[in-house]
Amino acid sequence: MALSLAISPCPNDTFVFHALVHGLVPGAPPVEVTYADVDVTNTAAEQGAFDLVKVSYGALPWLLDDYYLLPCGGALGRGCGPLLLTRGEPTDPGDTGHRDETTGTGATGRRADRADLTGATVAVPGDRTTAYLLFRLWSADRPPARIEVVPFHEIMPGVAAGRYDAGLVIHEARFTYHRHGLTALVDLGEWWEADTGLPIPLGAILARKGVVDPTAAAGWIRASVERAWADPAASRAYVLTHAQEMEPDVVDRHIDLYVNEFTADLGRDGFAAVDALLRRAADAGLVPQTSSSRATAWTS
Repeated sequence: MALSLAISPCPNDTFVFHALVHGLVPGAPPVEVTYADVDVTNTAAEQGAFDLVKVSYGALPWLLDDYYLLPCGGALGRGCGPLLLTRGEPTDPGDTGHRDETTGTGATGRRADRADLTGATVAVPGDRTTAYLLFRLWSADRPPARIEVVPFHEIMPGVAAGRYDAGLVIHEARFTYHRHGLTALVDLGEWWEADTGLPIPLGAILARKGVVDPTAAAGWIRASVERAWADPAASRAYVLTHAQEMEPDVVDRHIDLYVNEFTADLGRDGFAAVDALLRRAADAGLVPQTSSSRATAWTS
């Protein structure tokens, strides 16, 4: 019997899951795949729509009654956090607003303390995304902004056109925002890392309780990751097909940044990052109180 799998069409997900999706992992069951943005999968997971599903770590407090958090396959790392973008050039001549675009490392963050979003309209990719949760934690002591949930692919064009004063972006936007004439006001991942010393937990892979054995699922996904690394060319056509017109070099940088050691195993630092995010958000009243042991007990 096939398992239902929901992932994004982003290169990191298609690269990681290529082998599993194509029946190349020995012992794994067949899967039926749905490709959707994470804001869609966050909502669908709350309804129990999929057996294996990629969601935002920011959505975990609403999902842990029905799903296990798997220790592999997701997106978590350093230098890969969400960016808050605005139009035009930095007002401070000494602040370029971004670092080396070839590395994916984000904004300097020097303008963050001076950012004034009072009354501004900020486009965000989903109200339960990790990106928005990080934004709410960062902006907790700042005047409130007006928030609009906008499909991810519409955020940068909307900011560039003046429909929104600022936009919160993720993934490949780190490599392409300058093409829209935009400036990084703050790198929220850089802020998180400086504040906690931990990597940024972005996207999680969940397994539905009572349907999927989490130990077995983790094994299938790790095997899929290992195959992807061992033979990157095998997944190339599949990745590019779903890459939403990204240039091949952007696809490569996307994979290099978001598929890393935490993809194979969250490890001590990864689980500590998840715990820190959930606890800080709950203490701030942004999400329900959640014990991280509910997500990870099966791994202990």
